Amino acid sequence: MDKSGLRSGVALEGSSLMRMCATSGILALLVLAHAGVAQVRDEDDFLSLSELPETFPSDPPEPLPHFLFEPDEGYIVKNKPVNLYCKATPATQIYFKCNSEWVHQKDHTVEERVDENSGLVVREASIEITRQQVEELFGPEDYWCQCVAWSSAGTTKSRKAHVRIAYLKKSFEQEPLGKEVSLEQEVLLQCRPPEGIPAAEVEWLKNEEIIDPAEDRNFYITIDHNLIIKQARLSDTANYTCVAKNIVAKRRSTTATVIVYVNGGWSTWTEWSPCNSRCGRGFQKRTRSCTNPAPLNGGLPCDGQAIQKLPCTTLCTVDGVWTDWSKWSACGTECTQYRRRECSNPAPKNGGKDCEGLVLQSQNCTDGLCMQSSLFQKSTEPKEQSALGVPSAPSSDDVALYVGIVIAVIMCLFISAIVALFVYRKTHRDFDSDIIDTSALNGGFQSVNIKTARSADLLTAPPDLTNAAAMYRGPVYALHDVSDKIPMTSSPLLDPLPNLKIKVYNSSGLVTPPDDLGGDFSSKLSPKVTQSLLDNSDSLNLRSQSLARTRDPSCTAHGSFNSQGGHLIVPNSGVSLLVPAGAVPQGRVYEMHVTVHRKDNLRPPVEDIQTVLSPVVSCGPPGVLLTRPVILTIHHCADNVHEDWLIQLKNQLPMGEWEDVVVVGEENFTTPCYVQMDSEACHILTETLGTYCLVGQSIGKAAGKRLKLAIFGPVSCTTLDYHIRIYCLDDTQDALKEVLQMETQMGGKLLDEPKTLNFKDSTHNLRLSIHDVPHTHWKSKLIAKYQEIPFYQVWSGCQRTLHCTFTLERLSAATTEISCKLCVRQVEGEGQIFQISSTLEEEVQCIDTSLMDPASNITTLMGPNAFRIPLSIRHKLCGSLDAPQTRGNDWRMLAHKLNLDRYLNYFATKSSPTGVILDLWEAQHFPDGDLNELAAVLEEMGRHDSNLPSMTSEH
Repeated sequence: MDKSGLRSGVALEGSSLMRMCATSGILALLVLAHAGVAQVRDEDDFLSLSELPETFPSDPPEPLPHFLFEPDEGYIVKNKPVNLYCKATPATQIYFKCNSEWVHQKDHTVEERVDENSGLVVREASIEITRQQVEELFGPEDYWCQCVAWSSAGTTKSRKAHVRIAYLKKSFEQEPLGKEVSLEQEVLLQCRPPEGIPAAEVEWLKNEEIIDPAEDRNFYITIDHNLIIKQARLSDTANYTCVAKNIVAKRRSTTATVIVYVNGGWSTWTEWSPCNSRCGRGFQKRTRSCTNPAPLNGGLPCDGQAIQKLPCTTLCTVDGVWTDWSKWSACGTECTQYRRRECSNPAPKNGGKDCEGLVLQSQNCTDGLCMQSSLFQKSTEPKEQSALGVPSAPSSDDVALYVGIVIAVIMCLFISAIVALFVYRKTHRDFDSDIIDTSALNGGFQSVNIKTARSADLLTAPPDLTNAAAMYRGPVYALHDVSDKIPMTSSPLLDPLPNLKIKVYNSSGLVTPPDDLGGDFSSKLSPKVTQSLLDNSDSLNLRSQSLARTRDPSCTAHGSFNSQGGHLIVPNSGVSLLVPAGAVPQGRVYEMHVTVHRKDNLRPPVEDIQTVLSPVVSCGPPGVLLTRPVILTIHHCADNVHEDWLIQLKNQLPMGEWEDVVVVGEENFTTPCYVQMDSEACHILTETLGTYCLVGQSIGKAAGKRLKLAIFGPVSCTTLDYHIRIYCLDDTQDALKEVLQMETQMGGKLLDEPKTLNFKDSTHNLRLSIHDVPHTHWKSKLIAKYQEIPFYQVWSGCQRTLHCTFTLERLSAATTEISCKLCVRQVEGEGQIFQISSTLEEEVQCIDTSLMDPASNITTLMGPNAFRIPLSIRHKLCGSLDAPQTRGNDWRMLAHKLNLDRYLNYFATKSSPTGVILDLWEAQHFPDGDLNELAAVLEEMGRHDSNLPSMTSEH
């Protein structure tokens, strides 16, 4: 506290002055002199007071007061005053000051005591603040009070304690609404408590019992006081109430009833029953029940039939019936005759019974005159011989056996002769082989002698198809495709056989000897054609892609620049190229361009822990000479980029590979460029034009990247299905512009304003769900309760137009309006809720889509008009600040004031550090850089020798 304040405090009361003076021996003597004590002393003794020392060696210096207790924040509830209390030691006086005015002593309650341990004086003070005092204060700041303590060493002030009138309004800003949800569906109950001071605390009641998410993890209370039931259970059917309370009052919202219903589900079908008809046409059936599960709480019954019937036909059984007996056979040698019958009148069918009885009957046909037993004995005796002693002729059965054996022997001999003939001809075949060098077999190839066509008939002779075994079986190279293949003459495949002659067919199918492909033929080709045949195919593809990009004005800007420099801007993409004055050598003109590449296959490959943070941007022409760095500005989607990220700048080589250029924060003298990271954009200072992209690696789980969420639907809907597309994009201007252009071509429109979501590196997926669909008019075709996009698919950033679709079906063609909510959130993270309300008829777009218009902005600025700082002023600033100053107010202080001093060595290596810093300032503040702010910075540096302040008035 200053001396004037101390005088004001002393003036409050004479007694306070007496107490302050009593602490010093000298001041005590002065007080006694004023009281008349000096009258009893002589004049010499009084004058001797001036000779006393100011301090005594026995009295140590008294320290500054320090507060043992500082006043706390206070709230006035109704008309009850607030008591503010403070305590300090050592303190000779202690008072309160409220709103910069001292509180009168009579309004204080002061107590004094001596600390037994330290022996120092401890003073306590308290005051009361009434509601009237707070209400009488007018001004932007709340009512506050501060405690001030004195000692002989000086004063000490406590922190400010604010006093506010506490209240809590009666009406909730948003109350929860009842819902009917299916089992395992996610439920969102929203609650915005009434306005109040202090801010109300919110808790949720389920059937009048407090919900604790720590005990039941199926509940989740968001930071904005909404209640989420992750998976609705039957036990979650209840009345939910949002309760808001502070020190003044407690408010209850209207009760929201959540009913968890279960739609009925069919059990499995039973087996088919047997056909109900034993013979002929009938039917069989199978059944199922609506018990898997049974419908509950108003859930829909099962859709379909509980019984299925199928027609069936059962084949009738037919029992077998005997035919009539046949006639008796002739009487045999055994004096027996036979007759038979068949079980075929009808035969048994389809499981019918067989006939019962004998199939064959026999009887004696001689009425007993023939002795069957003797005949049987004769048949078993040896065969009788002829009169000559030779056995009689064999029976007919024996003759048949002998004939069969003879035929088999003949067939075997015939087959053996055929096999022998075949083997003989095979071993004596002449193949007329023309192999002339068997040494080639050791190399794995067969050297052959191929007849060469006459040179005169070379282009007309058909290929020699008879020597197919001698043809080269490798790839055939046509002249028009040489650029995509390795030239045959340098192929390592042919190195082991330098003398091997090979047939090569050109694109027309004619034979061309390899000798004729060289010599005169190659000399006839121009050097340009020869070089084009040998160019790498990847470089050709990159050139063609670059040419294709230049035709799209929405992602490319180009212009001609000389030494005066200029600015290239890709419209509404956050991408630009600043060419400072003097970057292009004097007397030269460059046709320069900057392009945003949108194909996913052109993005750099990343590891699992990395993510792409910016679009791929190329600037050119590559390889040109620049005398000072140009500045390429690119938007990125990293959140809190200076704390949680390790940022790498990557460059694409001409062959297509990607290499690391610099790690932000690890630059050195060999680093070819410098990267200035802002909250939403990065500025790359480089003298090498090429293709660049930012890749990031999170340092911890707190790292996050910004996603832009955009919801689209059809402009008009002529079918019963209505498709809602949700895009999850990197939060860069070009990503949103690309989707807007693509949806316009598809006939889509924005259904709600795009929103930003902070996606954390927590490995949790992105969950999308749809809610509050009016079931009387619409039906969701989503089988699951939500959709999820895997974490890595979102985090890697390798897919630019990542999205998913919800399909709703109209129950009636007369329905023309749709209203629902879409919830997009990271599991156990932040989320966004979209309110969709749209008509199905074509209507005027009510959401800003200016990003779709590529011609809405200027793309090329050339010459001095491209820069905010005039060239003459820039030269003066460079001449003034480039030279080191003893006071330090040179280009280094300018970089510090502009927050560009992360790596000063980069600027120090340039011929004009100030010029590069001003170029970077131009890129950062394009297009509306405030010259007044730059003038104020120079004013703070104490550089009054620049004309920037006067120049700002002209602009």
